[in-house]
Amino acid sequence: MVRLRLSIKADLENVTDLLPASNDFEFFFKVKCTSCNEEHPKLVTLNPTEEREVTAGKGSTAHFVWRCGLCKRESSAKFEPNEKPKPYTVDANGQFTPFITIDCRGLEFTGFDPKGTWKCVGAESGTPFEVDLEEESEWVDYDEKAALPVGVSKIEAKWARA
Repeated sequence: MVRLRLSIKADLENVTDLLPASNDFEFFFKVKCTSCNEEHPKLVTLNPTEEREVTAGKGSTAHFVWRCGLCKRESSAKFEPNEKPKPYTVDANGQFTPFITIDCRGLEFTGFDPKGTWKCVGAESGTPFEVDLEEESEWVDYDEKAALPVGVSKIEAKWARA
């Protein structure tokens, strides 16, 4: 079992506490088999509220179960129990900070696509915003309470052993 930590960085403009908008957020990852090093050609999704049965694991479950197309080995991944994604704050602006940790068996994640609906709040006003990264990898709006433009851009991610 390998524990991998996803760290993210972004440029936040007048907002803070960037997080997925819901508990059942679909995370999009690039994955590769650690047995044969075959990388899956498409992004795969993990949802922290959905678990699947692991065939080799006597009743155990995981958030992601995958059979490698090349070597046919079954691998799995599971979010750390009781761990929620850590908010990305304006204090960390432009720097990598730990976001989530995942237990991996037989696979490694190699990439992250932030697409989906996120949330954040105005740094000055506390105004809640919904951030739609479905089509674009950046978001801009206007905080009327603070009379300031707000935005999220240049989201990057890196994986490391936890």
